[in-house]
Amino acid sequence: MGDEPMLIAIAVVELNGRFLVGLRPDGVPLAGLSEFPGGKVEPDETPEAAAARECFEESGIAVDVRGRFPESVHRYPHGQVRLLFFDCHPRQATVQPAAPFRWVAREDLTTLQFPAGNDALLAMLQATGDGAA
Repeated sequence: MGDEPMLIAIAVVELNGRFLVGLRPDGVPLAGLSEFPGGKVEPDETPEAAAARECFEESGIAVDVRGRFPESVHRYPHGQVRLLFFDCHPRQATVQPAAPFRWVAREDLTTLQFPAGNDALLAMLQATGDGAA
C-alpha cells in the first residue's frame, strides 16, 4: 500500500486569452469548485494523451498539446494528487464547449474558486496576462 500520488493530467486550453473552465459536479471531491478539464492518466496512455482525451470527453473540445506548465503535488482530504498541466489549443476555434464548461477571460479566472492544487498555475496565468493591466 504505497502513498504514491494519483497522476492527474489537466488540459489548460487557451483561445484568444480565454480559458476552458468547468464546474466539478455534485458527488465528487471538491464539488462545486471550478476546474480545467482533466482526469486520471490510464496505465496505457501518456499524460499528454490523457489530457487531450479527458478534455474531449468532458467538454467536446478536441485539442492539441503545445507544451506543459510546472506540475503540482497536492494533498487533499481524499488523497494526494500529482497534477500535470498541459498547455493546449483547440483544433477548431468555433466549437462551443459542452456544459458545464465555458470560456472564461484570463482576468476573470481570479473571480473563480479552484481547488488549491491549481494556485501556482493560476498565479502564472495571471502573470502572463498582466502586460496590459
